[in-house]
Amino acid sequence: QVQLVESGGGLVQPGESRRLSCGASGFSLEHYAVGWFREIPGKAREGISCISASDESTYYHDSVQGRFTIVRDNAANTIYLQMNNLQSEDTAVYYCAAVWQPYRALCRSENRWHRSWDYWGQGTQVTVSS
Repeated sequence: QVQLVESGGGLVQPGESRRLSCGASGFSLEHYAVGWFREIPGKAREGISCISASDESTYYHDSVQGRFTIVRDNAANTIYLQMNNLQSEDTAVYYCAAVWQPYRALCRSENRWHRSWDYWGQGTQVTVSS
C-alpha cells in the first residue's frame, strides 16, 4: 500500500523538543520533495518546512526558522522534522506530503506550496502545554 505515515506527535511542555517522522511505504522518497505542514484549528493549513530531492535544499517558515530542522534519510525512507524550543503557538496537527520532483530544487522556489502534492500523511497532533 502506497502511503505516508507521520509519527512522533504528543504532549510536550514549552521549551522542550520533539522529533516527527514521515515514513513512506510502497514507494521511495528519494526522488520526492517533502513538505511539512501544520493546521491550527480555525486557520488554513500552512507549509512550514520543505526539503528538495535533487539537492536537499531546505526551506523554513519564519515562525520555525532556527528552531526546526528537516532531515532526509533515504536509507530509512523517512523525513524527519526536529522541533526544538517548542512553544504554545506550535500546537497543531502536523502533516507531511510528498511530490515527485527528482530534478528541480522545489524547496528553493517561492511557489513551493502552490501545487498538488502526490501523497499526504494522516497527520499527527502536537500539543505544547504546561
